[in-house]
Amino acid sequence: MSNGHLLLRVLKTIGLILTLGVSMSAGAGLFGFGGNTVSWKEEVLLHDGSKLIVKRSQSYGGRHEIGQTPPIKEQEITFTVPSTNKTLTFKSEYSEDIGRANFKLLALHILNNTPYIVVTPNLCLSYNKWGRPNPPYVIFKNDGKKWQRITLQELPTEFREINLVINTKGEEKIITAQSIITAELVRKLNGELEQPEYKTILRVPLPKGQIDEMCEERVLYKGSWILPNDPIARAFIDQQKK
Repeated sequence: MSNGHLLLRVLKTIGLILTLGVSMSAGAGLFGFGGNTVSWKEEVLLHDGSKLIVKRSQSYGGRHEIGQTPPIKEQEITFTVPSTNKTLTFKSEYSEDIGRANFKLLALHILNNTPYIVVTPNLCLSYNKWGRPNPPYVIFKNDGKKWQRITLQELPTEFREINLVINTKGEEKIITAQSIITAELVRKLNGELEQPEYKTILRVPLPKGQIDEMCEERVLYKGSWILPNDPIARAFIDQQKK
């Protein structure tokens, strides 16, 4: 490798580390925290045609560039399982490694009094953190005691619909102005999104090239997201840690 190419690679790697590594530190001065909490009620259309009213809320905060609004820091959905009167809550929690909530909520389904939650990783860092699933879903099942992650193959095939508002930050003014977000309004708001994984619950993988274009593979190394097995990035991070 020529000196010129090596220097270019080093500079590119340093730029990456500064972009991703600095975002891991609130003390860097480029990012801010703060925000409020909003809540609303939403009507969920289940696979059997029945409807369920759920309570949702989200708070804002986490790392963001100065001048930008803070991302969703945490998000919750609370509901009562029909026929059991058991109230459950699922929370998409804040993670320091990605600087925001882990997931975007996509769907809630219930079969034989067993609830399932379908979520998607919240942007690229979360996608890498959760194993780069394809289709890009992370799925949880409540076993009566806690939420357990399951595979897509374990999700009942009866479940096809995306039935929760996805773009809750972008549509905040609309959803908070309603006494209840109807299932029809949920469908209308989600219909404005173009991604196929938001149209229905996919059961086959997206093309690998499309996934890689959407989100380049990264690994978390000593607090920074880097290309897998990148010796220059690792050496730079190790030097900064000394």
